[in-house]
Amino acid sequence: MNDMTNTVNILKEKVIGFAMDFGPKIIGALVILIVGLWVIGKITKFASNRIAKSKIDATLAPFFTNMLNAILKVLLVLTVVGILGVQTTSFAAIIAAAGLAIGLALQGSLGNFAGGVLLLIFRPISVGDYIKAQSHEGEVKEILLFVTVLKTLDKRIVYLPNGALAGGPIENLSREGSRRVDTTFRVAGDQDIDAARAAFLEGVNNCKHVLKDPAPQIVVNVLTEYAIEFQVRPFCKPEVYWDAWVEIQEQVKKSLVKNSIKGPTPGRNIFMHNA
Repeated sequence: MNDMTNTVNILKEKVIGFAMDFGPKIIGALVILIVGLWVIGKITKFASNRIAKSKIDATLAPFFTNMLNAILKVLLVLTVVGILGVQTTSFAAIIAAAGLAIGLALQGSLGNFAGGVLLLIFRPISVGDYIKAQSHEGEVKEILLFVTVLKTLDKRIVYLPNGALAGGPIENLSREGSRRVDTTFRVAGDQDIDAARAAFLEGVNNCKHVLKDPAPQIVVNVLTEYAIEFQVRPFCKPEVYWDAWVEIQEQVKKSLVKNSIKGPTPGRNIFMHNA
């Protein structure tokens, strides 16, 4: 009975000693962690607002903000661990070993991070550009640490991994400031080419989305036995491409009807001979 009492007393003393030694450190570490996270949130928000007001490209702003947030949190964790009494050199060795293991397990994520850095260095795309890549097309809304965010014309949000995006072909349809709208129309083979071209040009010039410079191109593309095929090539702003495409179809049709330009009628001549 006395032995059990002595054991309980020893355990109580150890618990009290542990609490006296490490209790303040644990409480201090928790306070530093909570306050640190609050301060990091304020710093990140302040930095984001300053970047938004500065002349820094909107493409770089989210990347810098996310990077700053990640660095500050790593420093906070190191500070909290130091307060708990863990040697930072030993902790750094543990972090390095864990980083190697995590790096091997997350090679794809590291590739996406590297891809994001390449996108920001070489700048094939910027926020606001309309692009085609990885079987998707849309407006670039953000370039983040690991993914690039696209907004499609039908209001879908697509997240493209930066590794695949940086390593594959990218069609930047906004970089030149204009985009050609290629449309094909046919008229009857007996129609006057110049009259038909004038009708096409009239229809294109009635489109509010079509640019005057560069000037529209109207060319004969193919001659068949019953039709003349024209390719109509006006230009528009990249962001209104599909609006312009629809408008061109409508206005060209109205102009053809107005100018009495007939459409093709497929036909075949059949000759019958008496035996």
